[in-house]
Amino acid sequence: MQTNSSEIWKLMEQVCDPEIPVLSITDLGIVRDVEIENEAITVIITPTYTGCPAMDVIEVNIKATLQEAGFQKIAVKKILSPAWTTDWLTEAGKRKLKAYGIAPPVGQSTDKSILFDEPRAIECPQCTSHKTEMISQFGSTACKALYRCLDCLEPFDYFKCH
Repeated sequence: MQTNSSEIWKLMEQVCDPEIPVLSITDLGIVRDVEIENEAITVIITPTYTGCPAMDVIEVNIKATLQEAGFQKIAVKKILSPAWTTDWLTEAGKRKLKAYGIAPPVGQSTDKSILFDEPRAIECPQCTSHKTEMISQFGSTACKALYRCLDCLEPFDYFKCH
């Protein structure tokens, strides 16, 4: 079977993040590269956090997706450097997060105010108000903070910029 990397990248768009199922692993930007040598495929991924519990499930789902497409020699390689950043989220991924009810990251990882957890105006994904407050530095997962909208009073997760 003759394979090109664009075919593999297209298949990776079908692999969803187990914690945020509206995002594919390509939306998240965790797929770093695809290598093809002879008939062997290696998908290189970077976890959103070192030790992210979802990575094992993602690896299984990558292999299953490729096997369902007829590929047999599959490896998933995890790399930690460079570290994943929310800068790698696609614009489509950010829109999907908001539609799902999670506020997408604000700013770039190079913004020094992020390092000091300076307050920022986070738009409520429910009503688009910027009158929001952080309830907890940690939300449903380590990569999210818990916020509340002061207009619609709904709580929501914010995907922290890092």
